[in-house]
Amino acid sequence: MFANPEIGIDLGTANILVYTKQKGIVLNEPSVVAIDLETKNVVAVGAEAKEMVGKTPQNIVPIRPLKDGVIADYDVTAQLLKEILKKVSKVMGSSLRKPTIVVCTPSGSTSVERRAIHNAVKSYGAKNVHLIEEPIAAAIGADLPVDEPVANVIVDIGGGTSEVGIISFGGVVSCRSVRIGGDSMDEEIVQYIRKQYNILIGERTAEQIKMEIGFALIEHDELTMDVRGRDMVTGLPKTIQISSKEVQVALKESLEQILETIRMTLEDCPPELSGDIVDHGVILTGGGALLKGMQQWLASEISVPVHLAPNPLESVAIGTGRALQMITKLQKAAK
Repeated sequence: MFANPEIGIDLGTANILVYTKQKGIVLNEPSVVAIDLETKNVVAVGAEAKEMVGKTPQNIVPIRPLKDGVIADYDVTAQLLKEILKKVSKVMGSSLRKPTIVVCTPSGSTSVERRAIHNAVKSYGAKNVHLIEEPIAAAIGADLPVDEPVANVIVDIGGGTSEVGIISFGGVVSCRSVRIGGDSMDEEIVQYIRKQYNILIGERTAEQIKMEIGFALIEHDELTMDVRGRDMVTGLPKTIQISSKEVQVALKESLEQILETIRMTLEDCPPELSGDIVDHGVILTGGGALLKGMQQWLASEISVPVHLAPNPLESVAIGTGRALQMITKLQKAAK
């Protein structure tokens, strides 16, 4: 049994990642809970629950309790956290007694939203709960020198939100958050196929399209993919072929809003730090950073170097865990 273990949680809209000092990333599961409406009991969590999306009987509903990076359904989130931390106990081969937990929150979240996250984690029996802003966690996880007087620009494109932060001396100099991420890109693909082809597809199919043939707004050799959905006229299943150029059209609006957020954040940067940005460039993290051509497109649009973090999907969780050692220093910088 670990006495007072230290745990970092990336409470993401799409995935929950848990980092422990002893074993690194011990859990990476979708933020989905399947609930039985009659008994209000949790039927499944994580990957198991995600498999059920769009395939369950009426009394079982898969819920994503986190919307836009913050808690949309408090009770379900508390249950999700409980189940996730139970899984962590199993992985670590011991029960977690009074852990110290660091959770990252979107920089744009309100004090009410932060309090909800704090309470949901505390209800599990945590000894101490610390909240850290997502851009700082992402920067620490991407191995950036956050506590030095150098500008570090981090662009974290997550499932529910995209965060852009300029960090120096362990604090956020300038930061903007837009509630657009992987989820809204999936939704754009669903809507595009609905309008163009009169075919209804599910979220999981849209995510698959994005991952296989989704491109940022760059020139590329066209790829195609067969997509199955329900014909809205006949109500029958139908297969169509969709191209990567069409997916680009569907994603254009979301990508341009992310770009605009990056530009506005860079405009807010103090002149002294602007020189550092030209030298060191921008670091991309989060699942959205893996969209084909993202790095190339952003570099051409903002005219500074754009680098991919060593492990984009896990940067925030790793940074949240590592922040445990830096938490006192970071809290002093925030005051």
